[in-house]
Amino acid sequence: MSHELSISISPEIAYTDGALEDFLRKELKLTASDFLDWRLVKRNIDARKKAIKVNLEIQYSLEEKLTPRALTIFNFKDVSTAPEVHIIGFGPAGMWAALRLIELGFKPIVLERGKDVRSRRRDLKAINRDNIVDNDSNYCFGEGGAGTYSDGKLYTRSKKRGSVQRILDSLVEHGAAEDILYEAHPHIGTNKLPKVVAAMRETVLKYGGEIYFETRLEDFKLEGNRISSLTTSDGKAWPINSLILATGHSARDIYHLLHRKNIRIEAKPFAMGVRVEHPQKLINKIQYHGNDYDELLPAASYKLVQQVDQRGVYSFCMCPGGFIVPAATEQNELVVNGMSPSKRDNSFANSGIVVGIEMEDLAPYKKHGPLAGLAFQQEVERLVWEAGGETQVAAAQRLVDFVKGKVSEKLNPSSYIPGLKSVAMHKVLPPFFAKRLQKAFVEFGRKMPGYLSNEANIIGSESRTSSPVRIPRNKETLQHPEIINLFPSGEGAGFAGGIVSAGMDGERCAEAAVEFYSS
Repeated sequence: MSHELSISISPEIAYTDGALEDFLRKELKLTASDFLDWRLVKRNIDARKKAIKVNLEIQYSLEEKLTPRALTIFNFKDVSTAPEVHIIGFGPAGMWAALRLIELGFKPIVLERGKDVRSRRRDLKAINRDNIVDNDSNYCFGEGGAGTYSDGKLYTRSKKRGSVQRILDSLVEHGAAEDILYEAHPHIGTNKLPKVVAAMRETVLKYGGEIYFETRLEDFKLEGNRISSLTTSDGKAWPINSLILATGHSARDIYHLLHRKNIRIEAKPFAMGVRVEHPQKLINKIQYHGNDYDELLPAASYKLVQQVDQRGVYSFCMCPGGFIVPAATEQNELVVNGMSPSKRDNSFANSGIVVGIEMEDLAPYKKHGPLAGLAFQQEVERLVWEAGGETQVAAAQRLVDFVKGKVSEKLNPSSYIPGLKSVAMHKVLPPFFAKRLQKAFVEFGRKMPGYLSNEANIIGSESRTSSPVRIPRNKETLQHPEIINLFPSGEGAGFAGGIVSAGMDGERCAEAAVEFYSS
């Protein structure tokens, strides 16, 4: 028989080998020879006060070994001769859509513009070392999408969109460590995600699904209110019945294609800003109240939000112990993103700090219709690229210098491999959100004393937080309101934000496509 115990203990006990079990035995009044089997159910660090505590929920048994942790049972079927559902994109939404189709007895046919995870590495190296951007194979495009080479953060607020537990269990099933099941803010790490993604691909292929890499959607044929066939970059035509569109938030060509075909898309609010990079030791010192926990506690993170002139300014995709990478999808743009290895042991902490962009801000771009936000996003990325010297060398400024409107004579060391160039970012960025960023940083410095420091760089642009375009769909059936066999899914459609929420949305769209197919 198992029991549960909730405790709040010091980091020294929680993270020192053997100390936690010694504490449990003392708490349960057991001797060293008494039987005890236990495991973590939930772990959360509470650093709100100077005396930091680690809150644990523990399952234990005093009589027999605990049964293995109960995971979702995925009943995959042989779908090699089953009815087909086509998926465009093999990022998180596309991957979980494919796996869910196999459970439901349907054959996924996946068309992915980029390369498999192993082949992508060469193209990522070319961006970092040679400033060469492959439009189809980069940090955004390829097997696993932008999520493959990321921190692998698995936190989501989208609890009503599906089963978070199914997504986490699926990741463990494909090789992720079990700690994602009990950490309050789980992550996998950029060094481990590629193997997990490759294992998911192998499951799709094992049960009869098909995946075609380096196969970009070029066009499609409409017959009435249905898409009847697709044409891909290799010239092949693909007859289809149901189509799940899971292309991610950076596939601008897909938005343009839909617009040319007069298929309804909508401009929507989004956010843009910069990456801020501090020494991790500085963030640890702030968040852990000066306690020297560098060798004991995980690298500290933060979450900041401030209303400035009727706009939200907030931290996004905070990466403790991480590094900044070039996330452009075209040669003449500068985009940065952050990621962390599983141990989060790099010497820098970085986070996006972004400003909400509303429809009224896009008035100068109204000639672009539903692509107004896309045009604005692209213009900013190009301005920053030009300021940085028209390579992947990033425009940057020291944080306090940015707030004071002063050009930095010297920049801090950075994890960003292509390098940094000192630029007057307060002049390069559009004034309406540069000024909000400046004001927000002052407030962040008050909320986190020590944060507003010239030990930090701001690096631009952090512009792919979410899609500036929504592909609408019916709330109940998830079909596009005009094209009945089109199921927009994930971040690219505007219905998710991160690995877990995109995975859940992919599963829902798979179920909706099957329902349509069967009707």
